[in-house]
Amino acid sequence: MGARHPLSRARRVVVKVGSGLVTTPGEGPSGEAIARLAADIATLVQERREVALVSSGAIATGVARLGLKARPRSIPEKQAAAAVGQSALMWEYEQAFKKHGIPVGQVLLTGQDISDRSRYLNARNTLLALLEFGVLPVINENDTVAVDEIKVGDNDNLAPLVAHLIHADLVVLLTDVDGLYTGDPRRDPGARRLETVEAVTDEIQKMVFDASAEVSVGGMSTKLQAAQKAGASGIPMVIASGREAGLLHRVLKGEPVGTYFQPRDDRLAARKRWIAFAVPPQGRLVVDAGAKKALTERGKSLLPSGLVEVDGQFRAGEVVALTETAGHEFARGLVNYDAEELRRIRGAKTADIEKALGYKGFDEVVHRDNLVIL
Repeated sequence: MGARHPLSRARRVVVKVGSGLVTTPGEGPSGEAIARLAADIATLVQERREVALVSSGAIATGVARLGLKARPRSIPEKQAAAAVGQSALMWEYEQAFKKHGIPVGQVLLTGQDISDRSRYLNARNTLLALLEFGVLPVINENDTVAVDEIKVGDNDNLAPLVAHLIHADLVVLLTDVDGLYTGDPRRDPGARRLETVEAVTDEIQKMVFDASAEVSVGGMSTKLQAAQKAGASGIPMVIASGREAGLLHRVLKGEPVGTYFQPRDDRLAARKRWIAFAVPPQGRLVVDAGAKKALTERGKSLLPSGLVEVDGQFRAGEVVALTETAGHEFARGLVNYDAEELRRIRGAKTADIEKALGYKGFDEVVHRDNLVIL
């Protein structure tokens, strides 16, 4: 079993299932698929494990119930479809889990529920209370009200945030492929499944492929983002097939199914996890190669001299993404100046900040204490 041996000791598990696994295009929820999932989760509950389920499928279900020919594109139409679909999807879950004596509770979250400290604590307390009552939380992003500014983005990324929220021991992403491959196994006969990934490196990132699908939004790239989030919280993650009965039990036994992502040894402190993953970046800073090396290899702060480009409109104190000139994001941090000020001092020496702005609040654009290398 090797690195997976500790999975047998996991007492609290977050399971994420995508739209393509629990719905049928044009028809809505798949009773057969949901019944199979409920049976798998019931096995874990019988083993005295606590499970939280992150489930997509509300919009796809709404599309079917409304008789639409295609997934809507406008935000109001998507939100209307989600409103219709969420209740129908929850009814299917309630019926499936009732057969196993497991009550379910609906929890809808937005990015603000994660990024705002008081709402974060409220969400955590509610989820922990549900688990204490023996209820299976069924969690989805609140598509009915969420817009781009407050969206987590997709349920692949929501799952590790929920895991961090409730201090879970494991995240399992169930998908339509049985793990991460070195290529697209449907097109490349030589593609092989990776059994274990120690870290999501640039090389691993290059392996991913995003297959087109009618109902699934999150491709393999978002699952790697999820692995980074889970790993930074010290939580292992497994990507595995959601079409195989009994698979969750096998994962928790430590069997080599799917792809296992090891957690980071240097688990990020809670504040840095918040900077890195809880708050969507409000802008982007492009830095030169010298600045990137100073940040990633020498633990330095970002100075104006290393700043090449400023994208977006943001205020001082907000989270921004740091990228190299090729566009790859490698860090996030809290910025000390707003976007317009940074455009005026980009490339400048620290001594010239006051001359350019009329004041100097900080020497650094992003201080190393407020910087997270991804």
